[in-house]
Amino acid sequence: QVQLAESGGGLVQAGGSLRLSCAASGRTFRSYTMGWFRQAPGKERELVAGIRWSGDSTYYADSVKGRFTISRDNALNTVYLQMTSLKPEDTAVYYCAASVYGFGRVSDGNSYSYWGQGTQVTVSS
Repeated sequence: QVQLAESGGGLVQAGGSLRLSCAASGRTFRSYTMGWFRQAPGKERELVAGIRWSGDSTYYADSVKGRFTISRDNALNTVYLQMTSLKPEDTAVYYCAASVYGFGRVSDGNSYSYWGQGTQVTVSS
């Protein structure tokens, strides 16, 4: 069992940056594949980025490649999403999630068992 809590969301102008953090409870955090998802009003939830338990493999949606960076610190039980060159279309509620499955299923939203409550990111034009 793991509990997740996101922070770092807010309002930023287009072109700006934000760093989201997701703090996890539980001693098994280091064994989970972690992902950042987002959902905008009226749209499907989408995977933004994912990271292997070891941190040595990452996945990014095409829409954020080159702008977002996912990382994790297993000693601090925390996963991060550094977002740069933000665009209005990045506006959404961002969620972190944990999966007990391996990195091969990183893009399968149904493989994630634990979810945070979400943090709002709003990018103004």
